[in-house]
Amino acid sequence: MPRVTRSHTVAHHLVQGGLTDLKLSEAAQKEDRPGLYREDGFAVRSVRAPDGTVLTVAGAYGPDWVMTMAQIRHRLEQPYIRYTVTDDAPGLADQELLVRWATAEELAARKRATAARQAPLVALLRRQQTEQDAEDSGQASLF
Repeated sequence: MPRVTRSHTVAHHLVQGGLTDLKLSEAAQKEDRPGLYREDGFAVRSVRAPDGTVLTVAGAYGPDWVMTMAQIRHRLEQPYIRYTVTDDAPGLADQELLVRWATAEELAARKRATAARQAPLVALLRRQQTEQDAEDSGQASLF
């Protein structure tokens, strides 16, 4: 059974990331279209999973709600925040994301993917540092 995901904690992380909390009611979130609002922002509500676990739904609203949705996903999937965000859960509208705590396997997979993406840059930096160290110690040939 997954851990409980509290909506006020999710909202706090998003506000700390620079997003605006529109504080919409649950009824407004379910009825409104995302483009009706003048300001880009988000709203959160709690939902109960079939196994009884309380999870959070984060919705993106405003003229550029697609970008807000991407910002929500990016912020909540940071390694130090440790959430998993999905948009394919049943019952979600187009602008909504289901937020739950990430498992250890998901976090390890993200860490490996990040290391694989950064490997060429790390290798280049190490090579440059080795060349610089050799040059500083006088082992580089002079032309």
